Amino acid sequence: MTTSAPAEPTLRLVRLDAPFTDQKPGTSGLRKSSQQFEQANYLESFVEAVFRTLPGVQGGTLVLGGDGRYGNRRAIDVILRMGAAHGLSKVIVTTGGILSTPAASNLIRQRQAIGGIILSASHNPGGPNGDFGVKVNGANGGPTPASFTDAVFECTKTLEQYTIVDAAAIAIDTPGSYSIGAMQVEVIDGVDDFVALMQQLFDFDRIRELIRSDFPLAFDAMHAVTGPYATRLLEEILGAPAGSVRNGVPLEDFGGGHPDPNLTYAHELAELLLDGEEFRFGAACDGDGDRNMILGQHCFVNPSDSLAVLTANATVAPAYADGLAGVARSMPTSSAVDVVAKELGIDCYETPTGWKFFGNLLDAGKITLCGEESFGTGSNHVREKDGLWAVLFWLQILAERRCSVAEIMAEHWKRFGRHYYSRHDYEAVASDAAHGLFHRLEGMLPGLVGQSFAGRSVSAADNFSYTDPVDGSVTKGQGLRILLEDGSRVMVRLSGTGTKGATIRVYLESYVPSSGDLNQDPQVALADMISAINELAEIKQRTGMDRPTVIT
Repeated sequence: MTTSAPAEPTLRLVRLDAPFTDQKPGTSGLRKSSQQFEQANYLESFVEAVFRTLPGVQGGTLVLGGDGRYGNRRAIDVILRMGAAHGLSKVIVTTGGILSTPAASNLIRQRQAIGGIILSASHNPGGPNGDFGVKVNGANGGPTPASFTDAVFECTKTLEQYTIVDAAAIAIDTPGSYSIGAMQVEVIDGVDDFVALMQQLFDFDRIRELIRSDFPLAFDAMHAVTGPYATRLLEEILGAPAGSVRNGVPLEDFGGGHPDPNLTYAHELAELLLDGEEFRFGAACDGDGDRNMILGQHCFVNPSDSLAVLTANATVAPAYADGLAGVARSMPTSSAVDVVAKELGIDCYETPTGWKFFGNLLDAGKITLCGEESFGTGSNHVREKDGLWAVLFWLQILAERRCSVAEIMAEHWKRFGRHYYSRHDYEAVASDAAHGLFHRLEGMLPGLVGQSFAGRSVSAADNFSYTDPVDGSVTKGQGLRILLEDGSRVMVRLSGTGTKGATIRVYLESYVPSSGDLNQDPQVALADMISAINELAEIKQRTGMDRPTVIT
């Protein structure tokens, strides 16, 4: 049944008192505090710039949804009415506005949309005192390139007005067809299409056999977007007992938690797996469903190792049974996957941080799997990282291997060696202090070559630059690297994903061959490097912090 808004919508032009000058999108869209987005005309200004910049808006189809955080529904209403004002032909919205980032990527590709708007600040906290975000994906389903986000930012700096229609709000809690003037609004179940895609990639019968064979698992949705997806997949289809999905109801403030799937913020799940005996497998996903954490009984899987394990075992999944075209990792991610790729005889690409850099490689068919150390892995099935895809992939491997997660890791290290790896995050550092530390260290890099660092010699030191092998574009200034003669590395970056102050990220990596000690605690194995970079960069002195906020 098709229903229309009760009254014919009225086009309205709204003039701004002054343009907003702070709407520069980061690597994953525009993220600000919820309070900033509630400023009069703030959201509308950014959306206006998006509609003026995105190709194909007039007569096009757009996908729209978000992670359910505070502000999600209001933003959907605004974007629908502004989309009608700008001549969109159709907007596809999901029930309740709940749509994970990977599911959005899939819908964009399936429906041949001009792109999508994803309302999320990913792993940042939500609620009135939390954060909100608006991210735009292109027609390939992936994040829009820097050329697009730069153009949007330039538009916002000179914007004088925006257009919107006045119309009654569309009911988005149940599937149905509606209209706002000439624009159609199709409300669909946001889970169905994603589940169908997963069933094409994996052998659900094999996974179901595993789960029903005394294989208790725990999945923490962190009161974020993956709750409905995981409940459908793990409990209703694959047969995990009711309650296996924890915190499965999306809440506007994520239940007061921080929806970042790491050992710090998903500590309850971590304690169940690392300290307890009840569960054999555990996993968690973040606010918008694109990140994942994998745990076994008494075993934490480092995200860099996870990418390497998936690559080494890819052919157990039906979608990858014929092998991989290649793999890619972000620069700060450990080199564990490089070793696997070399043995498999496939290409391995090192890119800057940001999923959009994988997009060209995926579209060109150069890679099949890709991943980053910040708990993100994915493949060519969409153009985003995909948390639940990674969880199902691990379950597929376990269903085939019929051993524990810890045994898989031990066998992997025995075959390929171990890359001891850790990331230390110093969050909410005063911006001046963070940038001062970074620029001081950058200035020291040329003089470090040949010097001693953590008992080893520095072989190279630079600010990472990337030349895209598909389009030849060059991306500079992607993170400071100190490369040691034995293959160990230290990297320092300033993160663009936070909204308060700056986050300093320090990445540490040390490779031990298969004949070495493979069973150390990473913090112990990396202790000399941790001490050396803390002293060299004057981290404690310049940040006032005795220890990192988060260690992964």
